[in-house]
Amino acid sequence: MATGSDVLSMLIPNGGWVISGDDFSGINFIDCDPISESDFKAGFAKADKWLADQVKANADAKSAVLSKLGLTAEEAALLIG
Repeated sequence: MATGSDVLSMLIPNGGWVISGDDFSGINFIDCDPISESDFKAGFAKADKWLADQVKANADAKSAVLSKLGLTAEEAALLIG
């Protein structure tokens, strides 16, 4: 389940905001254009998919790098750990 921070990260990816909790009243827009409360609330319906897309993109990027190096994920873990 997405949090208010996740929603703001999706809607305002460059930051400039601070949030306390998951409610619109907990947002302080410091160095960005503010969004409306309705945009914030609507963002919760989209944020879960956005988060899943982010996880998939990161996994695909990691897989591509490992493939270039000719390593499996297990082999890379052995090198790191």
